[in-house]
Amino acid sequence: MTNRERFIEIYKSRITREGSQKLLEYLCSEKSSDFFTAPASTRFHGAYEGGLAEHSLNVYDCLVDLLPRLQARYPGKFDYSEESIAIVALLHDLCKVNFYKTEYRNVKKDGVWTSTPYFSIDDQLPYGHGEKSVYIISGYMRLSRDEAFAIRYHMGFSQQQDVPNVGKAMEMFPLAFALNCADSEASFYMEGTLPKN
Repeated sequence: MTNRERFIEIYKSRITREGSQKLLEYLCSEKSSDFFTAPASTRFHGAYEGGLAEHSLNVYDCLVDLLPRLQARYPGKFDYSEESIAIVALLHDLCKVNFYKTEYRNVKKDGVWTSTPYFSIDDQLPYGHGEKSVYIISGYMRLSRDEAFAIRYHMGFSQQQDVPNVGKAMEMFPLAFALNCADSEASFYMEGTLPKN
């Protein structure tokens, strides 16, 4: 099963709220969206064609694995519906749709200059990271407060402008903490540049 097929299967079986079908149509439309071919970053995790869809699925798998452990340790704090889990994991990085473009630069390989592709940023909607994903999703379907805060703060303390609010947001909305952990696990250990054992 391809990442595209798996994403669509999980999405359709878990996300059913009003507007979700229109959002999926947008993501699947090759004229409007590059979701299934876009990289997840320019040079870090998922920096290859299809990296964004793969990363979204990896975050989903990590979150599905993590939440039962957190719920067992902290009863009542991490009990979320399958729909909420799928929404925040699969859609947390929609800000990266139509965000990257392929450019070329000359690189010397074995003494010969060759034109080599690389990804660069071409932000046509400069609205931040997590907040941009919330904005895009909200154009199609309504998010719960837990979902919106989880997506908004999924980068944790890595973005300087968010530092004053991240801890409070994670305390108030535990799904934000869980999504940050799942995103970090997928980014650094499943896809990242750290050595794999």
